[in-house]
Amino acid sequence: MNFRIGIVQRYLAREILLAVALVLVALLVLYTSFDFINEVNDVGKNGYRIEQAALFVLLQVPARAYELLPIAALIGTIYALAQLASHSEFTILRVAGLSTAGAVRLVMVPGLMLVAFTLLLGEVVTPRVETLTQKLALKAGSGPVARGFRSGLWVKDNATTPDGKVLVRFVNIGTVGADNSLNNIKVYEFDTALRLQNIAFAERGKFVPPRSWRLTNVTDTRFVNLGGTDAPDKVEVTREAERLWQSDLNPQLLAVLMVTPERMAARNLETYIKHLEENKQTAERYQIAFWKKIFYPFAVLVMMALALPFAYLHFRSGGISFKIFTGIMLGIGFYLLNNLFSHLGLLNTWPPIVSAAAPSLVVLAAALAALRWVERR
Repeated sequence: MNFRIGIVQRYLAREILLAVALVLVALLVLYTSFDFINEVNDVGKNGYRIEQAALFVLLQVPARAYELLPIAALIGTIYALAQLASHSEFTILRVAGLSTAGAVRLVMVPGLMLVAFTLLLGEVVTPRVETLTQKLALKAGSGPVARGFRSGLWVKDNATTPDGKVLVRFVNIGTVGADNSLNNIKVYEFDTALRLQNIAFAERGKFVPPRSWRLTNVTDTRFVNLGGTDAPDKVEVTREAERLWQSDLNPQLLAVLMVTPERMAARNLETYIKHLEENKQTAERYQIAFWKKIFYPFAVLVMMALALPFAYLHFRSGGISFKIFTGIMLGIGFYLLNNLFSHLGLLNTWPPIVSAAAPSLVVLAAALAALRWVERR
């Protein structure tokens, strides 16, 4: 009997995918309820309405689904295989000649479908929906930048003057509008020795492609050093109704700052990492997020491999409940391990690829050890 294709393959794939879908929906309902309760606390502040809170929570569902898919894959696969075992269907397959390697191949077929779905969520759906979410939050006055930090949003930018002098810029943005406009902009320019050269303040900025911003109501304070000492010899203040400001900053880079790295597409993370490295800024957090984006979809396969040994275990009573409970604990453990290694990688400056891959490798080792154990029983 060919176990790679045919009735058994289709039947097992259908059972696993259906179970994973049901578990994923249940987890999404649970997490969405918690998110909505959290958002309700902000309703009424700055005109934030209940319908905006509901829409804000619904737009976070794809990101939640992406985060929960490995856990749902583990619990759903355990449930589907436990059902097969309880009805002696899996035992019949083993008697008919199904080896452990063959069982792994059977489980991996629906697993690859879930990997593709995870990639679609992580690289296409979630980044686009997250952009809409942030625009909604900005319009509602509840976004991370719209609400404003104590001192606003800070961005580093390098520039070169027409005479070839390199300047280091620190840009402070008060708020970002839903139309990607900037408000209350302060630009601090330093030379390579980090001596303050210029401070510019503008009430508003609008992006002009490809790499300019049209600033309005600009007040420019320049520190002129004639004698070569650290202290300026005089201060010049000029005011302009409008100025075209050249900068490598663009709405796409600023949008990155409003989205958590884990919810960005890998290509956007790569672009922002290059920007940080060009400006000699630390990029470890974004590098870890980038490598997690690469490895995370395949964590679905790892979790399904971890679920397979449960099909070989038999209990007299309460077997399915015990297996599901164990799966939930293992899923929570993987979720915590994934976050733990990200923080440990930042604290200990581990290579980003190690911090991202370690949780999946640990779980994969556990799955292989469990399969080897049940095969010898």
